[in-house]
Amino acid sequence: MSEKIILLVEDNPDDVELTLRAFKQNNISNKVVVARDGVEALDYLNGIGMHEGRDVKDVPVLILLDLKLPRINGLEVLKKIRSNEMTRLLPVVILTSSIEKNDLINCYETGANSYVRKPVDFKEFSDAIKSLGLYWLIMNNPAPVRIS
Repeated sequence: MSEKIILLVEDNPDDVELTLRAFKQNNISNKVVVARDGVEALDYLNGIGMHEGRDVKDVPVLILLDLKLPRINGLEVLKKIRSNEMTRLLPVVILTSSIEKNDLINCYETGANSYVRKPVDFKEFSDAIKSLGLYWLIMNNPAPVRIS
């Protein structure tokens, strides 16, 4: 694996910008690949479409996944990630504004590693990103990538 990549799956440009700013503010210097919908995220992970030729063995160290996405919603993306041998063990953090109990339950039942509600306040949002980065990028020992 070359560079430690974070896959940010988010359709709201303001939330993308806030997340990138929070990474920078908290000295999280990983390369961030932004997918603006579920199809784009799956294309990236599978090395197809606009990501044709990408080395699919170079998987993200973390996927931050919004639920309310165009084309394919976040829960369906999570299901596809968990059903693929190459991606099923990747850490997936649901980063959403949803407060629906069913969303929370469905995400954990489908295999989300964590469910984080996006704080509205930037300082709180930045603190949440810092905590996510500290845990998932530094403290966590990820599962090894299965190469088939």
